[in-house]
Amino acid sequence: MNESEFDKRATDILLLIEQAVEESGADIDYESAGGILTLEFENGTKIILNKQGAAKQIWVAARSGGYHYGHVGGRWINDQSGGELMRELSRFIREQSGEDIELG
Repeated sequence: MNESEFDKRATDILLLIEQAVEESGADIDYESAGGILTLEFENGTKIILNKQGAAKQIWVAARSGGYHYGHVGGRWINDQSGGELMRELSRFIREQSGEDIELG
């Protein structure tokens, strides 16, 4: 995957996450700027997702740790656990905020 393909796919997944959070009705504030999506919860904690162009990955920083996702077979896959980004992000949100959310 070249840089422009990565940028489009990464931008698309960050937009999809924004839409899923918005549609969930959960009490989650979010802000997107410069390839970084910040989710902020009522308890003051945050989850930060950002595009890492050089590595061609999406990086996630949550209270539980840092995670790297590469685009494999049409999905964003954790390079350590093999988990899928949307599923794991839903879990991180539940663990960190108490909001019961399924992003997809």
